Formats: sequence, C-alpha cells, structure tokens
Amino acid sequence: MSAVSETPVPAALATALDQLPMSNSFAALPDAFYTRLNPQGLNAPRLVHANEDAAALIGLAPEALRTQAFLDVFSGRVPLPGGDSLAAVYSGHQFGVWAGQLGDGRAHLLGEVDGPNGSWELQLKGAGMTPYSRMGDGRAVLRSSVREYLASEAMHGLGIPTTRALALVASDDPVYRETVETAAIVTRMAPSFVRFGSFEHWAARRQPDMLQTLADYIIDRFYPECRRPVAGASPAANAPLVRLLDAVMVRTAKLMAQWQCVGFSHGVMNTDNMSILGLTLDYGPYGFMDAFRLDHVCNHSDTEGRYAWNRQPSVGLWNLYRLAGSFNSVGQDADALKAVLDRYEAVFSRAFHDGMAAKLGLGVWRPEDEALLDDLLRLMHEQRADFTLAFRRLSNAVRGDAQPFVDLFIDRDAARAWLERLLRRQEGAPGAAEDRADAMDRVNPLYVLRNHLAELAIRAAAQGDASVIDALLRALRDPYTERPEFAQYAGLPPDWAGDLEVSCSS
Repeated sequence: MSAVSETPVPAALATALDQLPMSNSFAALPDAFYTRLNPQGLNAPRLVHANEDAAALIGLAPEALRTQAFLDVFSGRVPLPGGDSLAAVYSGHQFGVWAGQLGDGRAHLLGEVDGPNGSWELQLKGAGMTPYSRMGDGRAVLRSSVREYLASEAMHGLGIPTTRALALVASDDPVYRETVETAAIVTRMAPSFVRFGSFEHWAARRQPDMLQTLADYIIDRFYPECRRPVAGASPAANAPLVRLLDAVMVRTAKLMAQWQCVGFSHGVMNTDNMSILGLTLDYGPYGFMDAFRLDHVCNHSDTEGRYAWNRQPSVGLWNLYRLAGSFNSVGQDADALKAVLDRYEAVFSRAFHDGMAAKLGLGVWRPEDEALLDDLLRLMHEQRADFTLAFRRLSNAVRGDAQPFVDLFIDRDAARAWLERLLRRQEGAPGAAEDRADAMDRVNPLYVLRNHLAELAIRAAAQGDASVIDALLRALRDPYTERPEFAQYAGLPPDWAGDLEVSCSS
C-alpha cells in the first residue's frame, strides 16, 4: 500500500511546469539542513522515457512531458519554475559502521509540488557534484538509472511503499566507473526524502535543537497523530518522539515483510537509505530473486552478506535502534523507546505470516503453518527453485494441475509430497478451490523486475531504444494479471542471467 493515498486525479491537468502549485516545505527549514545550489545539467540531453502515471500524481498532463521545457528542467539545465533547488545533509551507518556526514552527493531536490494526491518532492539523481559528494563525481550512469526508474515503478505495481520515478534523461557525457559509461539523470518523487540518517546527523553533532526541528517538521506533515496522547499510556510513552518511533517502526516492519514476500533484496540497507516514511528508497544494487536461496545476497560489494534476503528483517530492527538512539540523545526515555522496539518482531511476524497465508491460500495463519512454510522454503533453497514462479504456480495445483509447480524442482517427489500437505491444509480454508486459486493469483505476482529483464532494457536504452522500458513498465504496473503479450517476461531466466552482478557502483 502506498504511503500516500492515491485518489483519482482531476480531469484538468497542468500542461506546463510553470502551472504547477509549489510549496517547498523542506527548503523552509533552517539553512543548516541543506545547501542551496543548482544542478549541473547534461550536455545534449535526450528524454529516454517519461512516466505519465507519476506525472498525474503532481497534476501534470501527458502532453507536458513531450515539451522542450520538460526536458530542460529534468536534464538539470533549467530550474524548476517556482522550485528551490538544494542538496540535503545527513549522516549514517554504512554496512554497520558509522560513516559520519554523508548527504545528497549526487542528488538535487528541485522543489515540492502540491499535487492532487498530496505533496511530492521532485529530486534529480545524477545531476552533478554537491558539497556532500565525498570524492564522487555527482553523476549517475544510464545503467543504474534505468534500473532505478524501472524498480520504483515495479515496486509500486506490487503494492509496496516506494519512491516513484517521473523521468529518465540520458546524455553521451562520459562517466568513469569500472569502465567508461554514459551519463543519465532519473527524476525521483516522494512526499519526503528524509532518512533515519537525517536524525543521526544532528544527534552525532550534539545539536538537539536541530533534531527537534526536523522531528517537528516530520510529525506535523506526516504523523500528526503522534501529538495526540494515547489513553492509558505513560507520559514517556506519549512523548511525540516516542510515538514517532512507534509509527516508523510499524511501517518499517511491514515493509520488511513485503520485501520478503516478493523475494526482494535491497542490497544497501544503510541507515542513510532508510526512509522515515517507510518507503523503499535508493535503488542501487537490488534484486528480485530467481533461484531461491535463504541467504541470497544481491549486492556483489556485500562480501559479508550483511544484507542477505533472510537478514533484512533483523537489519531493519538494527537500523531502528540507531534511530531510537538519536531520539534518546535528546532526552527521550530509554525504556519507552525500547518498549517500542520490543514490539517490532511481533509486528513483522504478523505482517509476514498474513502475507504468506495469502500467498499459500491458507486463509488465516495458524501456528502450525510455520512448519509448512519452513519446509517449502527449505525445499526451494535446496532445489534452487525459482521464487516467483514457485509461488505463482501453486494456484495451478489448487486448480488440479500440479505439474507446473513440480517441474520447478529437481526432486519432484519431494515437491509433490509438500504440495499434498498444502492441499490438505487448504481443505480447512473458506471458499471453493477456484476462488482460492484466484485469490492466490492476486497476491503472487507473475511479473517481477528480474535482473536480466532490467539488463535487456539497459542494452536497448544504450542504443536509443526505449521500447523495452515501455513494455516492462506496462507489464509491471499490473504484475498479477497474466497477459499473452508479456509472456517473455513470465518465464525462467536465461542461462546468461546467472552471470549478471550488481554492486554499489550500480
């Protein structure tokens, strides 16, 4: 479920950027929170793709996306009309180690649009150096920009809270990574880009007044309920910052469960990449699993496996402890903060079990279902069964055809034996088998952004062909409904997909 309610947009959409209502609330914070500066535009930019769905969220008509003015703004060459361009400062823990001051090293917040569906900040990623670039060049390459553009929209299609993507612009400007690549800018949208590390920054600097200013801003805009006392709670538990931690904890725990349920690994779950709104933020090295492994690591740079698939829930809690530590540094009661974090496991488990009960067609989760799920995951792990297709094909078995599911396993007898256990368990679930199968298809996606699909889009975009991006977006916007025209996105990955690697340079 999106963090922002997406009600139908009005019929009258703006046909030009200068018609959009702007507010720039983050820019109204004290100057210490950011540095005002303009992006460094791309040379000879070309629009690779623009997202009409995201544009509608800010009240922008499709025809506006095809104008020179749109390209000029989102290639970083011209300011956003009514905007206030800046780069934000924050700090954070990276791979479990305090990294000190970080910040928007290659991102520029252009401004904030008061759209028909709430306020949305527009941010360019890859628009040049900022005071927070730390030896970086401030650029993004086409490869990583295509991956982020597609991933955020894929996650939205899955119903998982995420930033959105408005535009993808490319240039022949050279960017030096492991090899020489070409530059690109992706325009990201979110109600806010504030992170856990935004609070850690002021705690580390021992500036409680600034941390409180940031907290007041976030609470007033996004969590006003945190100022309303809960009947029967102690004064310490009712403190707005403790209530804020509780709200962020719930969103984070549920987000971790949603990631687990679709086989998604983030890759860089550093505290500076954790959204205070519980959004999936900063798509660098990420991956939707093909062959399942409990300890799957999607980031080639994560040599210790800190952010493996099965460790993500515990890392989410570890990161919340860092956020709680920041709140404790400004006088919040330690016991009240810890009481919030002690609830994390229960919130995560409930969300994860509810998600898995739906995926398995079980109705209500029962304690004895833990063994059924564990045995399935163990079997998938040992047999390297495809994560997405294993869950999707369960509905075939419920309809009477077990073979598509069984064919994913080397030990087919073991797969059949487990499947018989599932079908016996489903006998106690409400509804007819066909209805259960239909419900399972509504929560088990057929189309996910596998690495090889993103790679095909990258290769085509490098040749000036955006058709693969466009087709993938159409498939991923509704990943649960099978459509014949997207059959090429619904199968097992090709052999060459196993050679693909993503790293922090992605």
